[in-house]
Amino acid sequence: MFINQSMTKNVITITQDAAIYEAQDKMDNNKIRNIPVVTEENRLIGMVTEPDIKGALPSTFFPPNVSDKAGEEYPDIKIKDIMATDVVTVLPSYTIQDALLLLQKIKAGILPVVDEGGILRGIVSSRDLLGAFINVLGIGQPGTLIGIVVEEKVGQLKKIVDVVTEENISFGSVLVARYLEKNKRAVFIYLLTNTVSRVKKKLAELGFTLLEPDKWHLYGFPENG
Repeated sequence: MFINQSMTKNVITITQDAAIYEAQDKMDNNKIRNIPVVTEENRLIGMVTEPDIKGALPSTFFPPNVSDKAGEEYPDIKIKDIMATDVVTVLPSYTIQDALLLLQKIKAGILPVVDEGGILRGIVSSRDLLGAFINVLGIGQPGTLIGIVVEEKVGQLKKIVDVVTEENISFGSVLVARYLEKNKRAVFIYLLTNTVSRVKKKLAELGFTLLEPDKWHLYGFPENG
């Protein structure tokens, strides 16, 4: 799945010559914490965040309608004075996996989406990506997760699929993760049923080790003990 299928396209933006109270107003009114800074042609040139604004203002609270004050009680600071210009972006052709790894690497919550010419096309957040993965993995539907340890050799996944197919059960998703032991992987199958005892029994008879999902850690290592 590509970013352009998951991103928010109607993005709240601001220009670099706007006053900081205007950005604060937009954040408050739209319940957001980040605003892309663009030119008249909608070319991305920076990003301003809620902490940027708070750090530039005196240690006093805004009155309810700061825009009515036209900035008279606040410093004459423009967005260009506080915005970050080294913004990490993604292209619409990036996959949701690319974006998720990038967000984790730079420890950010959002990524602006720009085309090859730097024009802002949208914005993708960790929440957008989470929703996309829920859809891809099929875990929005009622079902059961089964964890299975398999050896890294051809044909193992087919055996699992054959067992599930024999029971006439539909797959929600299949996820393969690394495992603690060398030359082994953990396969997580999400089945769209709550009746999986026969599947588990057949898998065990084939020599597979079943994992309890509540003892599984995100980075692939079973819980000790």
